[in-house]
Amino acid sequence: MSVEVKAPMPGKILDVLVKVGDQVKEDDELLMLEAMKMENPIYAPADGTVKEIKVKANDSVETEQVMIIIG
Repeated sequence: MSVEVKAPMPGKILDVLVKVGDQVKEDDELLMLEAMKMENPIYAPADGTVKEIKVKANDSVETEQVMIIIG
């Protein structure tokens, strides 16, 4: 079962901390999102393997945009 990690708010990707194939545990930090002049860490919602990364540093994202897929 795949889990989509979506942007909680509009912002800019500062850094992607994982790569495709990485094993992640629930609450591992996946990426850093800058929104409202603050750095917001985005955490894994579940254990799994990073299947797809749909964003890169400096990308702008909208609310609910899929950023990472964990399988």
